[in-house]
Amino acid sequence: MNALFDLSGKVSIVTGASRGIGQAIAERLAEAGAKVVLSSRKQDGLDEVAAGIRAKGGDALAVSAHNGDKAALQALVARTVDHYGRVDILVNNAATSPHFGPLLEAEDSLWQKTIEVNVMGNVWLTQAVVPHFRQVGGGKIINIASINGLRPGRMQGIYSMTKAAVINLTQTLAMELAADNIQVNAIAPGLIRTKFARPIWENEELMGEIIPRTPAGRIGEPDEIAGMALYLAAPTSAFATGQVFVIDGGLTIPTV
Repeated sequence: MNALFDLSGKVSIVTGASRGIGQAIAERLAEAGAKVVLSSRKQDGLDEVAAGIRAKGGDALAVSAHNGDKAALQALVARTVDHYGRVDILVNNAATSPHFGPLLEAEDSLWQKTIEVNVMGNVWLTQAVVPHFRQVGGGKIINIASINGLRPGRMQGIYSMTKAAVINLTQTLAMELAADNIQVNAIAPGLIRTKFARPIWENEELMGEIIPRTPAGRIGEPDEIAGMALYLAAPTSAFATGQVFVIDGGLTIPTV
């Protein structure tokens, strides 16, 4: 393992880790030597991913926690420190998008749920891990945003607004935590082949608009996001903070 990417001795928390991008990130961090705490709402999915990591020689702990539940997230961090003695890396990946339609038609409950999970969950976890980062001399926070945080996605207004908030949260925390040797960055994926994004990539009309505008000519795969997460979690990215790394096959390249 190249020392610049070696995570041996590090402990990471990855939310939304039972499938998709979160699973891919957890697996890549484990391969780099990190002990990985997997979190999502459903324990059975987490147990399956953890078993797969252990089968390849990795070290994983599965802890179910709802990303919109502050107490559950605080308990997640406490369990991590109790089990592994420290925490060094936080990947805020869990997200929800319960409303697909015109923005002004969304019920208030859908606004509240999306904001709690996509924004406040990141805040609550960050509040819980930062004291532990300070104890070990630094840390890494990787927030999974979206290109919809840079410009709104059709029929995804609330989700887009929360991802814009995640980007601003990333930049604000990067400024406030830099003196503690804590780097905070965001990844903004384009359309990735996950269960979460299935309503989009299974929609022929939407795909007929997206693919022709994507220079790569295809949608992405979860592991193509995991590679960037590994870079941001590793020592090699120590001078990168407050940045948004777009991985979208070129979809957001400005064109005339």
